[in-house]
Amino acid sequence: MNVPQLAAVDAARAARVLNEVRDARLAGQRARVAPRPVIEQSWDRMLRSGVDPDHDFRAGLLSADEVRRRREESPLREVLPVLREGLLSVADVAHHIMVVADEEGRVLWREGCGPVLRKADGLGFELGADWGEAVVGTNGVGTPAVVRRPVQVFAAEHFVRSHAAWTCAGAPITDPRNGRLLGVVDVSGPLETMHPATLAWVDSVAKLAESRLRERHLGSLERLRAVAAPVLARLGGRAAVVDADGWTAAVTGMPYANRIALPKSPSPGRRLLPALGLCSIEPLAGGWLVRSVDETAEPAPRGTTRIVLDLSRPRRWSVTVSEGAGSWTHELSPRHAELLYLLAAHRGGRSAAGLAEDMFGDPGRTVTVRAELSRVRRYLGGFLEHRPYRFCEDAEVKVLLPADTRALLPHSTAPAVLRNRAAAPR
Repeated sequence: MNVPQLAAVDAARAARVLNEVRDARLAGQRARVAPRPVIEQSWDRMLRSGVDPDHDFRAGLLSADEVRRRREESPLREVLPVLREGLLSVADVAHHIMVVADEEGRVLWREGCGPVLRKADGLGFELGADWGEAVVGTNGVGTPAVVRRPVQVFAAEHFVRSHAAWTCAGAPITDPRNGRLLGVVDVSGPLETMHPATLAWVDSVAKLAESRLRERHLGSLERLRAVAAPVLARLGGRAAVVDADGWTAAVTGMPYANRIALPKSPSPGRRLLPALGLCSIEPLAGGWLVRSVDETAEPAPRGTTRIVLDLSRPRRWSVTVSEGAGSWTHELSPRHAELLYLLAAHRGGRSAAGLAEDMFGDPGRTVTVRAELSRVRRYLGGFLEHRPYRFCEDAEVKVLLPADTRALLPHSTAPAVLRNRAAAPR
């Protein structure tokens, strides 16, 4: 049965036929028409996993803080403007809503037609809800995440009966760097709003979002290339600078390869890499320096890592790391300058709650602290450890302060910075 075509002609009849098909399948009987393969395979998974088709199950909603944290850490936040521009204007007019969920099926964003949003609330289709297939059955969020392709679920193709008044079309969004599932974008609405072209429309916008992520990745490689150039210029032998996923920014002494396979969790030291043999891996801002090592040579002594936090110039704060082949510098945002200053003042480390108290006077604001430190680790990498958060033990850390300590991080209202600013000698 061509469900989209039948639904476009007579939505009510299509819904009745699909109800009969599902009832027969659940009763172990042969239906007069077969369900679509992607739906039948999903129903089989639901039957094996014990999802109850007659009672919708609602897992605990994420807290507002947890939703906010996931939003801040999700790469999907970077393509929200693309999704909104491509979907929202039409969705609102067509009585649809746009839903963006993470790779676990948790709803992180939900926008569109107001009355439909209120109906979605009645189904538990709300911010922080878990719409993974194994929790709520066949649906336009969880099923595309499982099969990793666009899927439209119409009326009684939903496994749980209470969802049968809806039609959903969802498409997965993957990370172009590594193929990892980032989440799903879905357009949902009452069954009478279904259109045969909805799935192609949602899929095209999802692909546009992936293209935007690819553009951002190429931009990050260009920035890494600027960091790599002076480092590679000082080296002999074979070496490459790659990003965290192994994509190559620059090479010296060897043929260019688009990507070099790194260990699953890279760390500084010597590693055997398939493409290059024995290599030395050292962190750089936004990536790794990979140098081929002569196995017959004596191991080179590891130099001292020197980290200089420069807070001496107004609004031109930076961190410079010197180790191995050279050094690199990264300019700091006001928030990151505050965090690194506080970590430099507490070399033994600080918990997320301790940093939240230092920053905001509120130990409960750990979500914001963890999100910001996650961003700091993108360029400091292994030089910043956690549990507790601290600079690595073998690093020499130096802080350059302004001549007049009243000018220390003048934007900052962090209680710990204010105390240190007041207590420092004039």
